[in-house]
Amino acid sequence: MSKLYIIATPIGNLKDITYRAVEVLGSVSLVAAEDTRRTRTLLNHYEIKTPVISYFEHNSFTRIPQIMNHLLDGNSLAVVTDAGTPGISDPAYRLIRAAIEHDIKIETIPGASAFLTALVGSGLPTDTFKFVGFLPPKKGRMSKLRRLAESEGTLIFYEAPHRILKTLQDIHNIIGNRPAVIGRELTKLHEEIIRGTVQDLITHFRQKNPRGEFVLLIGKDDPNVYFK
Repeated sequence: MSKLYIIATPIGNLKDITYRAVEVLGSVSLVAAEDTRRTRTLLNHYEIKTPVISYFEHNSFTRIPQIMNHLLDGNSLAVVTDAGTPGISDPAYRLIRAAIEHDIKIETIPGASAFLTALVGSGLPTDTFKFVGFLPPKKGRMSKLRRLAESEGTLIFYEAPHRILKTLQDIHNIIGNRPAVIGRELTKLHEEIIRGTVQDLITHFRQKNPRGEFVLLIGKDDPNVYFK
Protein backbone atom coordinates (compact mmCIF):
# COMPACT_ATOMS: atom_id res chain seq x y z
CA MET A 1 0.00 0.00 0.00
CA SER A 2 1.38 3.40 -0.99
CA LYS A 3 2.04 6.09 1.57
CA LEU A 4 3.06 9.74 1.54
CA TYR A 5 5.63 10.50 4.24
CA ILE A 6 6.02 14.07 5.48
CA ILE A 7 9.58 14.15 6.83
CA ALA A 8 11.22 16.90 8.87
CA THR A 9 14.90 17.38 8.04
CA PRO A 10 17.68 19.36 9.78
CA ILE A 11 17.59 23.16 9.71
CA GLY A 12 21.38 23.29 9.82
CA ASN A 13 23.22 20.60 11.75
CA LEU A 14 22.95 17.36 9.76
CA LYS A 15 22.81 15.35 13.00
CA ASP A 16 19.40 16.83 13.83
CA ILE A 17 17.39 14.09 12.13
CA THR A 18 15.60 11.12 13.64
CA TYR A 19 16.56 7.49 13.14
CA ARG A 20 13.08 6.91 11.77
CA ALA A 21 13.46 9.68 9.18
CA VAL A 22 16.74 8.21 7.93
CA GLU A 23 15.17 4.77 7.73
CA VAL A 24 12.14 5.95 5.75
CA LEU A 25 14.19 8.12 3.38
CA GLY A 26 16.16 5.01 2.52
CA SER A 27 13.09 2.79 2.05
CA VAL A 28 10.80 4.89 -0.17
CA SER A 29 11.08 4.76 -3.94
CA LEU A 30 11.26 8.54 -4.43
CA VAL A 31 11.90 11.75 -2.49
CA ALA A 32 10.22 15.01 -3.50
CA ALA A 33 12.43 17.88 -2.33
CA GLU A 34 12.11 21.65 -2.29
CA ASP A 35 15.86 21.99 -2.91
CA THR A 36 17.28 18.87 -4.57
CA ARG A 37 20.92 19.88 -4.06
CA ARG A 38 20.46 20.47 -0.34
CA THR A 39 18.50 17.23 0.05
CA ARG A 40 21.12 15.27 -1.88
CA THR A 41 23.78 16.58 0.52
CA LEU A 42 21.72 15.21 3.42
CA LEU A 43 21.07 11.87 1.72
CA ASN A 44 24.72 11.46 0.78
CA HIS A 45 25.72 12.14 4.39
CA TYR A 46 23.62 9.16 5.46
CA GLU A 47 24.54 7.06 2.39
CA ILE A 48 20.96 7.06 1.08
CA LYS A 49 20.64 6.37 -2.65
CA THR A 50 16.92 7.12 -3.12
CA PRO A 51 16.16 9.13 -6.30
CA VAL A 52 15.16 12.77 -5.77
CA ILE A 53 12.84 15.00 -7.78
CA SER A 54 12.09 18.68 -7.27
CA TYR A 55 8.89 19.91 -5.69
CA PHE A 56 8.77 23.63 -4.89
CA GLU A 57 6.49 26.67 -5.11
CA HIS A 58 6.87 27.33 -8.83
CA ASN A 59 6.45 23.76 -10.09
CA SER A 60 3.98 22.46 -7.51
CA PHE A 61 0.89 22.53 -9.75
CA THR A 62 2.57 20.59 -12.57
CA ARG A 63 4.45 18.24 -10.26
CA ILE A 64 1.49 17.18 -8.08
CA PRO A 65 -0.21 15.08 -10.82
CA GLN A 66 3.08 13.23 -11.42
CA ILE A 67 3.50 12.53 -7.72
CA MET A 68 -0.12 11.38 -7.41
CA ASN A 69 0.38 8.95 -10.30
CA HIS A 70 3.46 7.60 -8.54
CA LEU A 71 1.49 7.07 -5.33
CA LEU A 72 -1.61 5.66 -7.05
CA ASP A 73 0.62 3.08 -8.76
CA GLY A 74 1.33 1.69 -5.30
CA ASN A 75 4.65 3.40 -4.60
CA SER A 76 5.54 5.30 -1.43
CA LEU A 77 7.11 8.74 -1.51
CA ALA A 78 8.69 11.12 0.99
CA VAL A 79 8.36 14.89 0.77
CA VAL A 80 10.96 17.15 2.40
CA THR A 81 11.51 20.87 2.51
CA ASP A 82 14.95 22.46 2.10
CA ALA A 83 15.21 22.59 5.90
CA GLY A 84 12.85 21.85 8.76
CA THR A 85 9.26 20.62 8.62
CA PRO A 86 7.38 20.45 5.29
CA GLY A 87 4.27 22.58 5.12
CA ILE A 88 5.74 25.47 7.13
CA SER A 89 6.17 28.37 4.68
CA ASP A 90 6.43 26.01 1.72
CA PRO A 91 3.97 24.40 -0.74
CA ALA A 92 3.89 20.92 0.83
CA TYR A 93 0.33 21.48 2.05
CA ARG A 94 -0.90 21.41 -1.57
CA LEU A 95 0.59 17.97 -2.07
CA ILE A 96 -0.81 16.77 1.26
CA ARG A 97 -4.26 18.04 0.33
CA ALA A 98 -4.09 16.25 -3.03
CA ALA A 99 -3.08 13.01 -1.29
CA ILE A 100 -6.04 13.32 1.09
CA GLU A 101 -8.40 13.81 -1.88
CA HIS A 102 -7.02 10.60 -3.44
CA ASP A 103 -7.30 8.62 -0.17
CA ILE A 104 -3.54 8.19 0.04
CA LYS A 105 -2.37 7.35 3.54
CA ILE A 106 -0.22 10.10 5.08
CA GLU A 107 2.38 9.64 7.79
CA THR A 108 4.22 12.55 9.40
CA ILE A 109 7.69 12.04 10.84
CA PRO A 110 8.37 14.95 13.21
CA GLY A 111 11.67 16.68 13.75
CA ALA A 112 13.38 20.05 13.43
CA SER A 113 11.50 23.31 12.99
CA ALA A 114 13.24 26.68 12.89
CA PHE A 115 10.46 28.68 14.49
CA LEU A 116 9.99 26.22 17.39
CA THR A 117 13.74 26.06 17.94
CA ALA A 118 13.83 29.85 18.17
CA LEU A 119 10.73 30.10 20.34
CA VAL A 120 11.79 27.70 23.08
CA GLY A 121 15.21 29.34 23.36
CA SER A 122 13.98 32.91 23.17
CA GLY A 123 12.91 33.50 26.75
CA LEU A 124 9.65 34.99 25.48
CA PRO A 125 6.26 33.61 26.58
CA THR A 126 5.36 30.30 24.94
CA ASP A 127 1.85 29.81 26.32
CA THR A 128 0.36 31.62 23.33
CA PHE A 129 2.13 32.36 20.07
CA LYS A 130 1.34 33.13 16.44
CA PHE A 131 3.54 31.95 13.59
CA VAL A 132 3.38 34.56 10.84
CA GLY A 133 6.10 33.37 8.48
CA PHE A 134 7.25 35.92 5.89
CA LEU A 135 5.46 39.25 5.77
CA PRO A 136 4.23 40.42 2.36
CA PRO A 137 7.05 42.48 0.83
CA LYS A 138 4.70 45.30 -0.26
CA LYS A 139 0.95 44.97 -0.74
CA GLY A 140 -0.90 44.23 2.48
CA ARG A 141 2.21 44.47 4.63
CA MET A 142 1.17 47.37 6.85
CA SER A 143 -2.43 46.23 7.24
CA LYS A 144 -1.21 42.82 8.34
CA LEU A 145 1.11 44.37 10.92
CA ARG A 146 -1.75 46.47 12.25
CA ARG A 147 -3.83 43.32 12.73
CA LEU A 148 -0.91 41.57 14.40
CA ALA A 149 -0.54 44.46 16.85
CA GLU A 150 -3.75 43.23 18.50
CA SER A 151 -2.41 39.69 19.04
CA GLU A 152 -1.92 38.61 22.65
CA GLY A 153 0.89 36.10 22.24
CA THR A 154 4.46 36.02 20.95
CA LEU A 155 4.70 36.78 17.22
CA ILE A 156 7.11 34.73 15.11
CA PHE A 157 8.40 35.82 11.69
CA TYR A 158 10.82 34.45 9.12
CA GLU A 159 12.91 37.09 7.38
CA ALA A 160 15.74 37.42 4.87
CA PRO A 161 18.89 39.38 5.75
CA HIS A 162 18.30 42.11 3.16
CA ARG A 163 14.84 42.84 4.62
CA ILE A 164 15.37 42.33 8.35
CA LEU A 165 16.14 45.97 9.15
CA LYS A 166 13.08 47.26 7.24
CA THR A 167 10.89 44.66 8.97
CA LEU A 168 12.16 45.72 12.38
CA GLN A 169 11.52 49.37 11.56
CA ASP A 170 7.98 48.62 10.34
CA ILE A 171 7.28 46.59 13.48
CA HIS A 172 8.62 49.40 15.65
CA ASN A 173 6.39 51.94 13.88
CA ILE A 174 3.20 49.87 13.99
CA ILE A 175 3.44 47.33 16.80
CA GLY A 176 5.81 49.26 19.05
CA ASN A 177 9.08 48.84 20.90
CA ARG A 178 8.31 45.46 22.40
CA PRO A 179 10.66 42.75 23.72
CA ALA A 180 12.29 41.08 20.71
CA VAL A 181 14.59 38.17 19.93
CA ILE A 182 16.37 37.12 16.75
CA GLY A 183 17.63 33.61 16.12
CA ARG A 184 20.23 33.68 13.36
CA GLU A 185 21.72 30.64 11.60
CA LEU A 186 20.09 28.30 14.12
CA THR A 187 21.96 25.00 14.79
CA LYS A 188 24.75 26.08 12.42
CA LEU A 189 28.36 26.97 13.15
CA HIS A 190 27.63 30.70 13.49
CA GLU A 191 24.37 30.43 15.44
CA GLU A 192 23.49 33.61 17.27
CA ILE A 193 20.64 34.61 19.59
CA ILE A 194 20.15 38.37 20.02
CA ARG A 195 17.79 39.56 22.77
CA GLY A 196 16.53 43.04 23.60
CA THR A 197 13.82 45.32 22.31
CA VAL A 198 12.84 46.08 18.76
CA GLN A 199 14.85 49.30 18.96
CA ASP A 200 17.87 47.41 20.32
CA LEU A 201 17.77 45.11 17.30
CA ILE A 202 17.41 48.04 14.90
CA THR A 203 20.50 49.63 16.45
CA HIS A 204 22.37 46.31 16.27
CA PHE A 205 21.72 45.81 12.54
CA ARG A 206 22.50 49.40 11.69
CA GLN A 207 25.95 48.72 13.06
CA LYS A 208 26.38 45.16 11.83
CA ASN A 209 25.56 43.89 8.34
CA PRO A 210 22.81 41.21 8.60
CA ARG A 211 23.82 37.78 7.29
CA GLY A 212 22.25 34.34 7.35
CA GLU A 213 18.72 33.10 7.97
CA PHE A 214 16.58 34.83 10.58
CA VAL A 215 13.73 33.97 12.91
CA LEU A 216 12.33 37.10 14.53
CA LEU A 217 10.19 36.91 17.67
CA ILE A 218 8.20 39.79 19.13
CA GLY A 219 6.94 39.47 22.69
CA LYS A 220 3.80 40.80 24.29
CA ASP A 221 3.98 44.36 25.57
CA ASP A 222 4.67 43.02 29.04
CA PRO A 223 6.75 45.14 31.47
CA ASN A 224 7.74 41.96 33.34
CA VAL A 225 9.73 40.68 30.34
CA TYR A 226 13.28 42.03 30.33
CA PHE A 227 16.54 41.12 28.63
CA LYS A 228 19.88 42.18 30.07
